[in-house]
Amino acid sequence: MAMLVSFLKYIEIERGYSPHTLQSYGDDLTSFFIFAGVDSQNTEELKRIDHRTIRRWVSNMISQGLSTRTVNRKLSSLRSFFRFLVRKGVIKVNPMNRVTAPKISKRLPEFVPESDMNKLEQHDIFGDDFEGVRNRLIMTMFYYTGMRLSELVSLTLASIDLNSMTIRVTGKGNKERIIPIHPDLLPFIECYLKAREATVVTCNSFFVTSKGKPVYPKLIYRVVHHYLTLITPLQKRSPHVLRHTFATHLLNMGADLNAIKELLGHSSLLATQVYTHSTFEKLKNNYNQAHPRA
Repeated sequence: MAMLVSFLKYIEIERGYSPHTLQSYGDDLTSFFIFAGVDSQNTEELKRIDHRTIRRWVSNMISQGLSTRTVNRKLSSLRSFFRFLVRKGVIKVNPMNRVTAPKISKRLPEFVPESDMNKLEQHDIFGDDFEGVRNRLIMTMFYYTGMRLSELVSLTLASIDLNSMTIRVTGKGNKERIIPIHPDLLPFIECYLKAREATVVTCNSFFVTSKGKPVYPKLIYRVVHHYLTLITPLQKRSPHVLRHTFATHLLNMGADLNAIKELLGHSSLLATQVYTHSTFEKLKNNYNQAHPRA
């Protein structure tokens, strides 16, 4: 089996990576192999890859205007692949050991202000048909739970427990966590389930299309992008922005950082602490605008 295919199967089965992540890893590695002129099915060619080739690839990406964040993500894919080759005994030394990733400038997470999120309460934004009811729940569920795009797509009917008012979410690495259903979210869930029952559904997925098929990441992304365009001037209008919004608004209202960490499914508190910087920036802006000597 070709090493690339073997690697992608490994991170899917052993590491529990989502289809979206698998696609990203595959695209990153394929672009590198094309640049290096290497056949990923030929182990002898893989053995000849050295740190100089990888450094040239990095320089080429930067010269093309790719951000340091994108370059680092691609290097992370390459680093995982070469670790896999070392583990399999295909190579003895990981060439990534001699490659230094470019420094990433710290970027605060973007979030939608509360005043803009309140605009989602306007019923006429969504409409009364099945897609309108579903899309309203998609937007509010992202905002009330902070779940990832892949997590929302993978929800099943069994994930939602209205008796215990909880949602069982499968996150990165197939780790499960429980998110409480906010009372304000319940009517939207019940309204959607009623509309879903009237649709010819051929799957167990919680969110479905108007034809009863499972939703898919691109559809959810388009839904979120469309409705965020209606309520906010932010340049970034993705499901992840709603995840940032969920965490930032909780922190602004005094929620405990460890509780937010558990709700988001972060493995480390360091990943959650970025939101403290975001709220401090808001505090600093308010201070500069309000203090007479600022």
